[in-house]
Amino acid sequence: MSDAIAVVLAAGKGTRMKSELPKVLHPIAGRPMIHWAVDAVLDAGATRAVVVVGHARDAVEAALRARFGERVAFAVQDDPRGTGHAVRCAVEAPDAGLGDFDGPVLISMGDCPCVRPETLRALLAATGSRPFGMMSSRLDDPTGYGRLLRDADGTVVAIREQKDCSADEQAVKDVNPGIYVVRGDFLRRALSELRDDNAQGELYLTDLAATAAAAATGAEDRVVDVPGDLGELLGVNDRSQLATVRAVLQARINETLARGGVGIVDPAATYIDADCEVAPDARLSPGVHLRGRCRIGPGAHVDVGCVLEDVEVAAGAYLKPYTVANESTVGPDAKVGPFAHLRPGSELGPKVKVGNFCETKKTRIGEGSSVGHLAYVGDGEIGRGVNVGAGVIFCNYDGYRKHVTTLEDGAFIGSDSQLVAPVTVGAGAYVASGSTVTRDVPADALAVSRAKQVNKEGYASRLKARMKPKE
Repeated sequence: MSDAIAVVLAAGKGTRMKSELPKVLHPIAGRPMIHWAVDAVLDAGATRAVVVVGHARDAVEAALRARFGERVAFAVQDDPRGTGHAVRCAVEAPDAGLGDFDGPVLISMGDCPCVRPETLRALLAATGSRPFGMMSSRLDDPTGYGRLLRDADGTVVAIREQKDCSADEQAVKDVNPGIYVVRGDFLRRALSELRDDNAQGELYLTDLAATAAAAATGAEDRVVDVPGDLGELLGVNDRSQLATVRAVLQARINETLARGGVGIVDPAATYIDADCEVAPDARLSPGVHLRGRCRIGPGAHVDVGCVLEDVEVAAGAYLKPYTVANESTVGPDAKVGPFAHLRPGSELGPKVKVGNFCETKKTRIGEGSSVGHLAYVGDGEIGRGVNVGAGVIFCNYDGYRKHVTTLEDGAFIGSDSQLVAPVTVGAGAYVASGSTVTRDVPADALAVSRAKQVNKEGYASRLKARMKPKE
């Protein structure tokens, strides 16, 4: 098989999505829908993908260039007049490379994200040097799909769109999913012959099947169709179908990871974006969401309800239930949560402990250090073996700028203390509970900053008597 060029149709507005976001940019498992379609054709062997754009073209082009770079080219369909017109725009686009290309042209839809590369490779192989090949499927209820008309030998001789079908043709259950392989030379000639004398007044790409069948002189150039599962070939036209294909693709991701040694307790309740990596022997409990480009190391446990985005979790770490983390790293054998929040820039070293209802932000925490429950540490540098007690607050913002709090190795910060940045607590120093620290604390010093306690003997009973409501 010679190298193929792919054409991906993505010019439609997708009005049934009822969204300002272009249909092909709706995300599925962390990627825009169009990424899945373009990935598939390139993985199937296409040397480039020519994407036909129209509605919100700048946004669609930007999303594709960000991922695929020079492997994609674009054709513009400003005045949509059907699928045949869309492919004609691709052929005529100066950067597409289709003007004199006589090899196989793989044509697919930008709103069909579930198509597997191996399915497309099978279609390319089956078509070979024939002018026209296509995917096919069979449905008990074919409503909405073009019907495949066959001759006595079972060869496809035409595709009839539903609005143009006769009553007998509407009863046909063989349908057209809309994926084709067409030889470049035949494609250019057949596109030039398309006419819009049909129920919708459009140029139908499907008319190429009849043109190819009429021109066939023997078995070697007859139309070939490759049966496929419509569950894989399903297109997306509304939010309900978007949810359906999301479930299909998520199930594939989870199955691949599980077969690779990842312990996914409940695949139906675990949500992992396509660009995440999870090592063998990692464990994911139900309700986990891994978004963006997470990296989960071997032996790590991400427990119930954790939501991570662009987070690296090292080997043996344990994220307890309902931890939320963004753009952070968790070191080997660290423990976080439950109900902790790691905001962007949090870097937890080996064996670090961050307790329940803690929040960290843009803070590095050294090996073996501990941040107790209900603490906030933001814009901090925390050394090794540091203890940050419960309820400690790094007061990092003065209303204009953020400032850094530094805790050197072995420092101990008592519970319910406030550290007003910029401030440094030296190595081995001790901050007494309930202190408000506004100046640097030298190494090995004790800092106490709180009001003097006064005890008034016998006052409690007099206070209660005065406050007790009169009967």
